[in-house]
Amino acid sequence: MATDESSASGPHTAPPATAYDPELFARRASSFGSAAGAYAEHRPDYPDAGVRWALEPALGVADGGPLDVLDLGAGTGKLTGSLVALGHRVTAVEPDPGMLAELRGRLPSVTALSGGAEEIPLPDASVDAVVVGQAFHWFDQERALPEIARVLRPGGALAALWNTDDDRVEWIAGLGKVSGVSVSFVHWPDGDEIAPHPGYAPLEQADFPHHQPRTIESLTATVATHSRFLVLEPAERERALTRVRDYLRSRPETAGGSFDLRIVTRVQRCVRLAHDGGTA
Repeated sequence: MATDESSASGPHTAPPATAYDPELFARRASSFGSAAGAYAEHRPDYPDAGVRWALEPALGVADGGPLDVLDLGAGTGKLTGSLVALGHRVTAVEPDPGMLAELRGRLPSVTALSGGAEEIPLPDASVDAVVVGQAFHWFDQERALPEIARVLRPGGALAALWNTDDDRVEWIAGLGKVSGVSVSFVHWPDGDEIAPHPGYAPLEQADFPHHQPRTIESLTATVATHSRFLVLEPAERERALTRVRDYLRSRPETAGGSFDLRIVTRVQRCVRLAHDGGTA
């Protein structure tokens, strides 16, 4: 499962979308630290091909060598680890203390700082690329995009990556309806994208197939790490997770043991322009 939407209300259905609630949004945005270990264990990583494509525009800034990369909203380091494995110098910035502690424990060699997208604790023009894994929808883009432009070198890349459930697969589409926490590949949600900004060139987008080996219990555990579940009362959370387990047990594709959850990683990227575009 890829990101956060509304929760299931009936045996095999999710409730209709509700109006934006800023208090609930804030609670959900700050809920992940309580489940940092489970998040690190169960959330999917990112395909190397997608990460390389995200960084590609910045390679010219570093003459093809290792990049100085900021992983913004780094969480427990899912994307950070991929960047390190590809040989880049990475600084991770994460606002949640629990998530940051998990990242530091798993990747002790990485510089990991407390901070957010709207106030980044780095100097001007200090990185070749800024990448955001599964977190851009939590940013205040009006504040974050100028701040990201401030720390990016001209010609550097801003990229956002999302793991989306491949709901072209019938059972995965059904799971999204039951759990209510799927982000649809077929019906990409409005607002989950980098907004146009004068400091950046036009947006490019590409999709990369991916998969995650799962069992009923591990996929249910993945669902439980989503913010919609994390803010539920314990009894309500367990009822919702029971519906997920019952659905997976009812499906021949998932009832027999291990199976693959098919994912499509959507990557959006743009280049920091040489002029400040009003960002300075």
